[in-house]
Formats: sequence, C-alpha cells, structure tokens
Amino acid sequence: MGELLQREVGHQSAGHLHGRQAAGPRPHHHHGHRADLQGNLPRAIFISIPLVTFVYVFANIAYVTAMSPQELLASNAVAVTFGEKLLGVMSWIMPISVALSTFGGVNGSLFTSSRLFFAGAREGHLPSLLAMIHVKRCTPIPALLFTCLSTLLMLCTSDMYTLINYVGFINYLFYGVTVAGQIVLRFKQPNIHRPIKISLIWPVIYLLFWAFLLIFSLYSEPVVCGIGLAIMLTGVPVYFLGVYWDNKPQCFDAFVDKMTYLGQKFCVVVYPAESSSSGSGEEGEEMKEAMSPLSKDDGDNHKSADC
Repeated sequence: MGELLQREVGHQSAGHLHGRQAAGPRPHHHHGHRADLQGNLPRAIFISIPLVTFVYVFANIAYVTAMSPQELLASNAVAVTFGEKLLGVMSWIMPISVALSTFGGVNGSLFTSSRLFFAGAREGHLPSLLAMIHVKRCTPIPALLFTCLSTLLMLCTSDMYTLINYVGFINYLFYGVTVAGQIVLRFKQPNIHRPIKISLIWPVIYLLFWAFLLIFSLYSEPVVCGIGLAIMLTGVPVYFLGVYWDNKPQCFDAFVDKMTYLGQKFCVVVYPAESSSSGSGEEGEEMKEAMSPLSKDDGDNHKSADC
C-alpha cells in the first residue's frame, strides 16, 4: 500500500495544491460505462420536466381550491395544513412526503456537488487529492468528505434563510455562466468531441430568462446579491495563489505532497486508471506495478482503480 501511494504522489498532478500542471481529463482517461447520452438525456428531460411541472401546478391548484386565502397566508407549511384539513387521521402522509422529497433532493445535490469538486481537481483548480477515487469502490471519497465538511461549516450560521439566499444567488449566477460557456465553446472549439449536441436556440432562450431574473434579483435584493458576489470573489486570490502562481516554494510542494500522501492512506484512494487502448504501454505497466502491492496486502486480485 505504501509503495502504491508513493507512486501516485509521483503522479504529474501531485505536488500542486492547485496547479496548471495538474493532470486534466486527458482523452485516454477512463470514465466508466458511457450511456447513450444523445438519446437518454433528452428523453429524461422531456419526461421529467413536464411531469414535475404537472405535479407542482396541480398541487397548488388543490391548495387554492381547498383552502381560503386567509388560511394560506396564516400557514407556515401549506402542505401540512392541507393534509390536516382534508386527510384527517392520514394527515401524517404530507410531512412524510415532504421529508422524502427533501431527502431525494439532498441526495442528488450530494452526488452532484462532490463530482464538481472531483472535476475541478482533475482540471487542476482544486487540491489533487480531490481527484482521486477509492481503489475498490471507485467513489471520490475525498471529494465527498470535502463536501461534508464544507456543508457542516455553512450550517454553523444562525440565519438559515440568509444562507439559502446567498447560495441560491451564487448557484443561479453560475448556471447562467456555464450555459454561456457552452455557446462560447461552440464557436471557439466547434470540432471538439461532444457527447450530446443541441441547437444553440435553447441556451440562448435560457440566457434571456436568466438575464431577466438576475437583473430582477439585483434590483429587488441588492444587499443579498452584493454579499453573494463578495463571497464568490473571495475565490479570486485563491486562484492566483493556487493556480496562476507556478513557481511555488519547494517546501510548499513538499507539504502538499505529504498531505496528499496522508489523505491517500486515510481514504485508500488513487488516481483513476487510464484506458490501455489510448494510454501508453509504460503508463499501463506502471499502473499494474503500482497496484500489485495493494493486491498482496489485501489478499485479493484487485489490479487497478479502473471503473
């Protein structure tokens, strides 16, 4: 195990807390089974969005039909009040349903946010430890732990509604920037591989609505939006210190290597394996040699972190 981790610390993205030399998602990195995105993703969107819209609209129609305006305004939880009024002894179904729905949303956010940290580390914008996966389960455990710790820190605030406003504004801002980036890439790099490609009319329509809602938010809540922007801009000095600054002191790189090594031992993680078809033979042999001590220590035939 020790030899395996030392080899992985020698990976070309190790030694950079955030570095442009860090290994990005090169074409021969293996990402696991790829589904038919061109067919499945539009199908999932066309089914889920109308279905969710239908449920939400008719749920609100039911609330308005069964409850008076005074009851709606006085209720802290409209769905619970609706259940108590119409369902009687079965009113407990409503809070349970709300809890399950919330749990499902949090579960999806947990998977998504941790993979964002994982992808950022693969691009060299976050510590390289976050780009590693478990040697057997192939899950990004460091990224999941980082998500957990950052979430616990945010929960230390006493005003949860203000936190929701800050996070919501920042997320919404980056949604629009991400969509705009797709349009820019379509013109600047028209020939790169795209698992799914759609007409530009859809992101343009999205950006029009996004710009309207963003301007409305800035006008209606300038203080909240300003603080949210300030929180976001705190990442600028971190970027210049961690990513833009190439010639870091050797003691700093040594410290990062040490922390990465300890993190690998704690989480039992390595960099994702590279596919043998595209990668070089030397890289494949090095990965096999690196995994062989793990196989001897664990007593199984696990040969790589290829998922």
